[in-house]
Amino acid sequence: MNLKHLAIGVVCSLGSIPVVGLLLQQLAEAAPNDIFFGWDFYIEVVVTGLLQGVMYALVALGFVLIFKASAIFNFAQGAMVLFAALAMVGFIEMGLHWTLAFLLAAVVMIIVAILIERVVLRPMVNQEPIILFMATIGIFFVLDGLGQTIWGSNVKALDIGISQTPWFVLQGEFFPGGLRLIPTEVVAAVVGALTVTLLAVLFQYTKVGRALRAVADDHQAALSVGIPLKFIWAIVWSVAGIVGLVAGVMWGTSLGVQFSLSLIALKALPVLILGGFTSIPGAIVGGLIVGVGEQVGEVFIGPLFGGAIQDWFAYMLAMIFLLFRPQGLFGERIIERV
Repeated sequence: MNLKHLAIGVVCSLGSIPVVGLLLQQLAEAAPNDIFFGWDFYIEVVVTGLLQGVMYALVALGFVLIFKASAIFNFAQGAMVLFAALAMVGFIEMGLHWTLAFLLAAVVMIIVAILIERVVLRPMVNQEPIILFMATIGIFFVLDGLGQTIWGSNVKALDIGISQTPWFVLQGEFFPGGLRLIPTEVVAAVVGALTVTLLAVLFQYTKVGRALRAVADDHQAALSVGIPLKFIWAIVWSVAGIVGLVAGVMWGTSLGVQFSLSLIALKALPVLILGGFTSIPGAIVGGLIVGVGEQVGEVFIGPLFGGAIQDWFAYMLAMIFLLFRPQGLFGERIIERV
């Protein structure tokens, strides 16, 4: 029995409910059999969504780092991803190996972070969060324009030696043709897992991590106990810049380094809402949910409604979370006494 036969049977059993029966009948008749009845294809789509979700999570991690340390929503994170990837491509075009180009691009992002702290953030210590947020919008346009000035606006290929030929694994009775995996997405998943592990260790088990959490809770209190606020901000923006570089390399390898890459930050916003703005594991979980939901929705439901589910699925899911759990899955509920 396939899904179409099952749906028709349900329609017959619900004959007393014409609206439900009509909807189920239309769904059954529109469902393509070659998609809906291969469990191997189901699993392949889910795995692709999981790997795509890790790439979303890499971008979201930069937001989480800044927000945890300064309670600022860093609108410029997308521009930092683009700027870092452009810097690396620029060094590669000079004839450097991609590993050396990556290290030099990381140094560039650390310098950018220090400049942001000294020129923008330092004069705004203890200002209202909305003022700091508006400052990050300005940083976005500065980095975007500076990137175009230095490296141009053409689409640039980023090759770090990862094959673009799909892998077919687990070939057997359950997967006759093998499970199809994209090497770039697999590498991104491994890199994302390592990045999350390192950041978790940094925040939970080091003196710098405890200082970061203290600064996020209260700037004035942190200063009063001797925590150097300027130094902490420089560190966290540097780490966010390097995380942005990692995300830029992964996305640039897949899509090419282009200025629309900075807009990937908009897709990271629903990821943050789902996982929680202050949770590193939440960024990963939120990215996985969005990635799987988009892929499953686009492949299995999209044909019934003309497609384009990937464009709005994450935002609709985020809106539902804002209505019923605005702090996200791993965020902390803040209760203030008045």
